[in-house]
Amino acid sequence: MSDASEAMIVADGLTKQFGHFLAVRDVSFTIPAGQVVAFLGPNGAGKTTTMRMLTGFLAPTRGRARIAGLDIQEDRIEAAEQLGYLPENGPLYLDMTPVESLQFFGRARGMAGRVLRERIDAVVDQCSLASVASKPIGKLSKGYRQRVAMAQALLHDPRVLIMDEPTSGLDPNQIRGVRSLIRTLGRTKTILVSTHILQEVEPVADRVLFVHEGRLVFDGTPAELVRDGRSIEDQFQRLTRDSRVTAA
Repeated sequence: MSDASEAMIVADGLTKQFGHFLAVRDVSFTIPAGQVVAFLGPNGAGKTTTMRMLTGFLAPTRGRARIAGLDIQEDRIEAAEQLGYLPENGPLYLDMTPVESLQFFGRARGMAGRVLRERIDAVVDQCSLASVASKPIGKLSKGYRQRVAMAQALLHDPRVLIMDEPTSGLDPNQIRGVRSLIRTLGRTKTILVSTHILQEVEPVADRVLFVHEGRLVFDGTPAELVRDGRSIEDQFQRLTRDSRVTAA
């Protein structure tokens, strides 16, 4: 396992402008190895845009992103080998079975033979997909589809996992299953998981990053977020009411 002091995700002054709209404004943070971090904020706060810059899917207007010490723009292929990315609406081929999908994505990553078979077996077990492994993805529930997408992100055994709204649209039982999986993965991986659902924070996160109007307005533990006896809901309202507020 990585040294806990090793910086695995670094945002250094990330800024993204679309025309006249400034979506992300000089966002900086560092996430060390072994930490599970909740990326919190209202819809439209800049979470997805920041994640797309961190994963290399979107080039920043200014600033740098590094994954496991590798610049995501300059060392794209090497950084991608260290990174698993689960977008909010991940790519799923509905006519494939989970196993067929994993074979396809594994081969696309240059995996083959025994290595690919062993990794497919590992992520099928990790994501509890054995009972549906041979069923078309199009016939699976949304919860199972999300697990297939997560298995795809984990297939190459990345050190860093970035997930965008992984419980969006799931029912309470499915949400509990995804939370449990995130906690398990957090034992061996560095994870950044975005959400606008306040109840997601305390069950899974060691740390909270809160963004509003493209700015980072809070960086601390879940306990620090509610340290004055305020609920997470109260803090959410306070932080989104005044984008100039920053909390230690």
